[in-house]
Amino acid sequence: MRESVSGLPRAFWWLWTSTLVNRLGAFVATFMALYLTLDRGYSAAYAGLVASLHGLGGVISSLGAGVMTDRLGRRPTLLIAQSATAASVALLGFMRDPLAIAGVAFLVGMASSASRPAVQAMMADIVRPEDRVRAFSINYWAINLGFAISSAGAGFIAQYSYLAGFLGEAALTLVCAVLVYLKLPESRPERETAGEAPGGTGTGKGAGPEAGLGTVLRDGRFMGVVGLSFVVALIFQQAYVGLPVAMGADGFTSAEFGAAIAVNGLLIVVMQIPVTRFIQHRDPRRLLIVSSVLAGYGFGLTAFAGSLAVYALTIVVWSLAEIVNAPTQTSLVVRLSPTQGRGRYQGVYTTSWAVASLVAPLMSGFVIDRFGAAWLWAACAVLGTAAGFGYWLLMRGLPDERDKRGAAPDGARGGEREIARGGDLALPEEASTAASGAARTETVPPVC
Repeated sequence: MRESVSGLPRAFWWLWTSTLVNRLGAFVATFMALYLTLDRGYSAAYAGLVASLHGLGGVISSLGAGVMTDRLGRRPTLLIAQSATAASVALLGFMRDPLAIAGVAFLVGMASSASRPAVQAMMADIVRPEDRVRAFSINYWAINLGFAISSAGAGFIAQYSYLAGFLGEAALTLVCAVLVYLKLPESRPERETAGEAPGGTGTGKGAGPEAGLGTVLRDGRFMGVVGLSFVVALIFQQAYVGLPVAMGADGFTSAEFGAAIAVNGLLIVVMQIPVTRFIQHRDPRRLLIVSSVLAGYGFGLTAFAGSLAVYALTIVVWSLAEIVNAPTQTSLVVRLSPTQGRGRYQGVYTTSWAVASLVAPLMSGFVIDRFGAAWLWAACAVLGTAAGFGYWLLMRGLPDERDKRGAAPDGARGGEREIARGGDLALPEEASTAASGAARTETVPPVC
């Protein structure tokens, strides 16, 4: 544990703390389907529609937040997003009309997704390239530590008052905004000069200060990763839309669902760091293939679940896939992103998860209502197999960084040293030089 957490800058740990506090209040995404079906009495199809509107808000805001992250800065984008999330989540708890619930859920989706590109870009800014897989894993560990605590506790809170859950999430999100304001300086790298070597995907494409969304969308390999990320996200989203509806239909309460889904967070808390030490120097191509297939068949096994113990067992299977997939995928996104375009690249990548959160509820609601939950879990197995095959095709030409000892690692440009405010975020000159093999160029981009 000491070796895993040592050597990371102070600003990373404030960002980590903000992430942990935020996830301690994660209520809407986890319990929205149960709130609408069990507490409000709406159908699974309506619950899916509301969750899709939540996802649509994320789709719209992700791209805009990516541009804001590059132009306005990481810190202002985080402040705006988290303050808006706190206000909209509190408002959602008081909505009773079906149209009002749907409309405010859309606003919540917009606000909550807007922070993701900024968080991921800031983390890439402040952490050395060789430490990024480790840093993303530790941050993901915080996400799931908070999730494990909140899902179990909020499940019992939901039995007495869903409003208390909404207000609790709003309060904790506001605490995150305060932490960002007080403790996190801006980390956006200074704009490149014309003489600097371009970053990017390793294909020779420039990543200078004028890179826009068009540049991202024309990056074929990166957009392939985004597409496959969408497929994998479509599978994982069933934990929050298909699984609670299926368990509710089987007669399980919100507290029982909260206890079952808490297994996911607890397993990640226990396994994320040791697994990260195992995978951080291994070929990311194989890790993405294996984790995608394991995710698909993990959810596929849910078709055979009839008791709380078996549901928990299936959650263990796909949680192992999540432990491997999340940091590997996020570090790959950073590897394929130019320094000056990190916000836009992260915004487009975040869109894949936002679109999945839009499509997954419609998919699960339609399939469960028309054919039954077993068909949904079979579809997850098919999607996982397809994603694994897609990663195999896409990653065949990607150089293995383990074999590139003399080349510069991803993101090791001068921007890493230019983000310091008072030295808090700066990399030591020696570490930066050693990390880059005395080069200042990137060789060759997560998520929630």
